[in-house]
Amino acid sequence: MTQPAELLLINGRFYTVEAARPWAEAVAVAGSTITAVGTNEAILARRGPDSQVRDLGGRLALPGLCDAHIHFYDWSLARQTVPLADCASKAEMLNRVARWDGPTPHGDWLTGRGWNERHWPGGQRPTRHELDAACGADRPAIFWRSDMHCAVANSAALRAAGIDAQTPEPDGGTIGRDAAGQPNGLLWELAINQVMAAMPKPAAAELEPAFEAGMAELHRLGITAIHDQRMKDQSEGPLALNAYLRLDARDVLRLRVNCNVAAHDLDHLVGLGLAGGFGNERVRLGHVKLFADGTMGSETAWMLAPFVSGRQGMRVTPLEQLAGEVSRAAALGFASSIHAIGDRAVREVLDVFEELSHSGSQLRQPHRVEHVQIIDPADRPRLGALGLTASVQPVHIVDDMETAETVLAERAERLYNFRSLLDEGALLALGSDAPVATPDPFVGFHAAMYRQHPRQMAAGPWYPRQRLSLAETIHGYTLGAARAGGWQDLIGSLTAGKRADLIVLDRNLFEVVAGSVEGEEVAGTQVVLTVFDGQVVYDAGQVAG
Repeated sequence: MTQPAELLLINGRFYTVEAARPWAEAVAVAGSTITAVGTNEAILARRGPDSQVRDLGGRLALPGLCDAHIHFYDWSLARQTVPLADCASKAEMLNRVARWDGPTPHGDWLTGRGWNERHWPGGQRPTRHELDAACGADRPAIFWRSDMHCAVANSAALRAAGIDAQTPEPDGGTIGRDAAGQPNGLLWELAINQVMAAMPKPAAAELEPAFEAGMAELHRLGITAIHDQRMKDQSEGPLALNAYLRLDARDVLRLRVNCNVAAHDLDHLVGLGLAGGFGNERVRLGHVKLFADGTMGSETAWMLAPFVSGRQGMRVTPLEQLAGEVSRAAALGFASSIHAIGDRAVREVLDVFEELSHSGSQLRQPHRVEHVQIIDPADRPRLGALGLTASVQPVHIVDDMETAETVLAERAERLYNFRSLLDEGALLALGSDAPVATPDPFVGFHAAMYRQHPRQMAAGPWYPRQRLSLAETIHGYTLGAARAGGWQDLIGSLTAGKRADLIVLDRNLFEVVAGSVEGEEVAGTQVVLTVFDGQVVYDAGQVAG
């Protein structure tokens, strides 16, 4: 892609995310770098014969957004599988499965994601017998629940995985069974991996186009950087990293990727002598990813007190193992990123980080707790005191409000305590958790600021004391996320010397929130221009020049 000698973006409302100079009228870009930020007059004075000038027409411009928690591999492939997130009933899910004639990235296996029984009349989960009736008992099929910590498989998939009535429960997982002790198709946590191990992996010829299509969609949404997450004890990490490296070698990687490494791959890091931050400006090794527990919706989150149902969740990694892997990663220069949703899991993770803090290890990135969904008030100040990142996903607020009231009752007030975490010193990095939820950051913006579904604004915010401001939300998707990934000197703000990653919006969100927001005004925001490394990678045709 040919770049002009200099790209001059003028007549905009540039929100720089720089405390010393939060606003500017224009920006100059040379190559991949922002060379100047200032007034229209000052930037136009740099105009040369080969300069390209684009007039933003007064539109709001922001730094390129960073999704600090996305499963890009899973999300990219999920876009080619049976979509189940909008199914309003079990019958609709089974009907969609039966009628699917789209792509199948896992060979003959039929796969899909997104079902959630809590949104269905009766709240009954599907079983293998129902899947057998929908798609056949001979073609392997597995479909993940929306949280990706529960799945349902048909009889052929269970046979392929060797799961039968005699199969013991795996450590950190549960196999659902009927009254006769036979597997009913439902799998929780690490039990899912037994089926995953039997599935064919997508070939490079399928994976690279899926990644390129995924990048294009992220550009449309204004996302220019991601923190790519791993799944517990699954093998997608090397496949994802290898695909990123191949795309980068072809010079078509138009995304900054902080690629996490699964804890079970630590031996490979040791064997190769790799250290934290290995890579380049577009793709590099990020944190070591570990898991403490499951999820709230599946009631596998590890809790201090039981859910309303009486379940108390589960620890998916023994505490001694968790502590050992965090310490071992730190010795290699890798910070750790630990999934912890239940309040007991969060407390134990904080205990691990507190113990490690006495070792004096110096890391280029802060350790982080992923989700921090349910936290005891006594533990909230500990993240700031330990210099930790709270990697949180605002979009889950609107997805989980009703579920939280059902499974937690009055303890729902401990859910998504963003305001308290920020005020008590934690670094907030905001993301989506796609494909668990939509990657659209502006749906996340709305959820962080209003804590209510856009179509239910009359009900008022859910636990309004935990709302974030627009400026705080933007920071969480830009400089906060950049700091969480150790990229604060490269991206995260519109600053001379940083990379030219920026976006232009169809509306001025600062004017929108100053008015009366009643519905989709924030969540419906559209990106009209996305620039990555000084190159226009998405253009809706609304910016002159």
